[in-house]
Amino acid sequence: MSRPGPIRHAVITGASRGLGAAMARQLAAPGRRLSLIARGQAGLQATAAACEALGAEVAIGVQDVAEPAGLAALLAAWEAERPIDTLIANAGLSAGTTPEGRPEGPAAAAQVVAVNLLGAIHLVQPMLPALLARGEGRILLIGSVAGFLGLPDSAAYSAGKAGLWAYGEALRAAHGPAGLQVLVAAPGFFESAMSARYLGAHPLEVGVEAMAARILRALRAGRGRVVTPWPLGALLRGLALLPPPLADALVRLGRFRIAPE
Repeated sequence: MSRPGPIRHAVITGASRGLGAAMARQLAAPGRRLSLIARGQAGLQATAAACEALGAEVAIGVQDVAEPAGLAALLAAWEAERPIDTLIANAGLSAGTTPEGRPEGPAAAAQVVAVNLLGAIHLVQPMLPALLARGEGRILLIGSVAGFLGLPDSAAYSAGKAGLWAYGEALRAAHGPAGLQVLVAAPGFFESAMSARYLGAHPLEVGVEAMAARILRALRAGRGRVVTPWPLGALLRGLALLPPPLADALVRLGRFRIAPE
């Protein structure tokens, strides 16, 4: 696979904090347009100010990625201003077993899948015709190693990330020959507000800036997949290959809880 061209106009969802904000700051540079999306205006404005200080042109959109019509309209307006060549689907939510031991409720589970999986689809699908017509472009989908094996305390989160991984693999296989670069990323633990709500062990956790740098290196290199840290991804992949009774017993050794946001 050839190395992709320069990033000129990138759209990043979930850019108000955490990994999305870190990737925005690391991509910020003179001559580059960053269009940032999140539900929280204050966080978006803070990220935008940091990126502008580094020389980037920045636009912000307060938008829920689970609402496809509003997101499509925002993308169309930005595309008209300057062609979009990079899509980074980073927006995400987590839910799961509560600190009191109750399972996630149906509304919380549905919302997690709506944002983590459908939100990425809502970002990508409206832009596919333009990217394919130009014969170039990048798509980065931020999944999780949790998508490699259903975790008993975050079923909807695991399901959404598993679906996102499969969606990215399908996009790359379908449109790679037309010039579309698709990277599916499966990070493990990194320091963030979401990670702080995870009440359990955080093996091999790294800082958010380090995680952002690892993923962006893979994006610039034109890679198709990145799993980091790879030992954690390999462990969960390996467990998924075991007979279900054994895999289930082993994964239960790492039970956890998710604190409310």
